[in-house]
Amino acid sequence: MSLDKAAVLDALRTIRDATTTENLVSLGHVRKLAACDGYVSITVAAPDDDAVRRELKGVVDATVREAAKNDPDGDQPLKQLTIDFVTPDTPGEGVGRDERIVDQPKTIPLKQASSSETVEKGKSKAGAAMPGVDNVIAVGAGKGGVGKSTVAVNLAVGLARKGFSVGVLDADIYGPSLPTLLGLTHLDVALHQNRLQTFHVHGVRAMTIGKLVDPEKPLIWRGPMAHGAFKQLAEQTDWGKLDYLIVDLPPGTGDVPLTMSQLLSLTGAVVVCTPQRVAQDDAVRAVRMFQQMKIDVLGIVENMSYFIGDDGKEYDIFGRGGAEMMAQRLGLPFLGAIPLNMPLRRNSDNGEPLMNFDADNAGERLVKHLAKFVDQVEVQAALASSHTKKGRPTLSVS
Repeated sequence: MSLDKAAVLDALRTIRDATTTENLVSLGHVRKLAACDGYVSITVAAPDDDAVRRELKGVVDATVREAAKNDPDGDQPLKQLTIDFVTPDTPGEGVGRDERIVDQPKTIPLKQASSSETVEKGKSKAGAAMPGVDNVIAVGAGKGGVGKSTVAVNLAVGLARKGFSVGVLDADIYGPSLPTLLGLTHLDVALHQNRLQTFHVHGVRAMTIGKLVDPEKPLIWRGPMAHGAFKQLAEQTDWGKLDYLIVDLPPGTGDVPLTMSQLLSLTGAVVVCTPQRVAQDDAVRAVRMFQQMKIDVLGIVENMSYFIGDDGKEYDIFGRGGAEMMAQRLGLPFLGAIPLNMPLRRNSDNGEPLMNFDADNAGERLVKHLAKFVDQVEVQAALASSHTKKGRPTLSVS
């Protein structure tokens, strides 16, 4: 078997604080640890100081790699090692601190560095992985099937139609929809200088995991693998200069949103919800997740608000207005209601999102609602961007 969680903990116990007799694990500094199939993800509590974290990261990296190299039972190499940091005052208990201690000291100072070395508080250190991107907007939902990917694609295309430079990242690792929604089926991924080149379609730049794997192969991945996949898509794609990057998240509150919150400096998040109560319940959880990670919620959009029949009549299939009332209850902006009609379904299946903004094709009501939604997101993103820059949001899960 490959390096497991117990073996990684044993390796981390060899790293000792130079100022105490304790090690990294017994001090409770290992806040999150996952190890599976050659993928290892570690979250460590350390002062918000570049010099300290850089030194600690180097020691943790070398220690775990040495443990993997010397594992007598290992039959798989260490494929990926991800090391993230949170501040020591972040809520959460240390992983493995009550278990046995391996006594092989290797010291690393965990104290705060001198004031001359400390990064000025309040300056964001996030976003280094995606230079040139002005605004990153996540589109999330508490449950699947609410049209989150459709909303993300139409938001990206709508912003591009207003003259902005826009990219869209399909981070729905387990169910990527962009190959269909953007008509990427017959296009191939290109590499230049070991960086993925975006697809230029419908006025936007796009990248999706769906073009990097077999389209019919299920991605049966554990957390560290999903973490690594999102990290590579974000960091190894050549996005160029963008006014907006729209990130289509998987539904729910799992690994990818957590990874995104630590990796990227987000302008804010849009939560998609359909009108019925069961969707609202899950959407509230998505809102609370973003708020817990200190990510601004730009607002709620009610998708499939009503159905427009071929006869022009409106049918409240799911009960119109539920998401708007939820937004009012949570004190969040309501970004608009998007109806469902046959042209929207057809254009989505055919990978022609621009047609959704053509009144002759999609109908005036759909075009009007989409335009209002795009305008509201632009306004809320501008307000969020005007706030004082914040540091990278962190969340520790033990």
